Amino acid sequence: MSESIVAEKSKKFAIKIIRLYKSLCDEKHEYVLSKQVLRSATSIGANICEAQCGQSKADFYAKMYISYKESAETKYWLELLHETDYISDSQFDELNSENQEILKILAKITKSQRNC
Repeated sequence: MSESIVAEKSKKFAIKIIRLYKSLCDEKHEYVLSKQVLRSATSIGANICEAQCGQSKADFYAKMYISYKESAETKYWLELLHETDYISDSQFDELNSENQEILKILAKITKSQRNC
């Protein structure tokens, strides 16, 4: 059940990041950091989808752990965008909060799977 919840949350999060990317490119002409956050944030859900079709428990764990690492990387890019004033406090707070929630779910999933 946690896997479907995290898949849904990661997809909604990816959509928000895609919109952020478009906005940063169109309005602020920022292409480097925004491309990095786009790549890492959309990778979270992509790897969760791959994990759900995993060939084994080890494959499932590996893909979920990649998702966890991508979420951690996304946090870094969001912090950089915020600290360089490309995104506002409210944008950062909303996106960071959602990402932290996904990160916590993925941490629980990977911790439980590591012991199997």
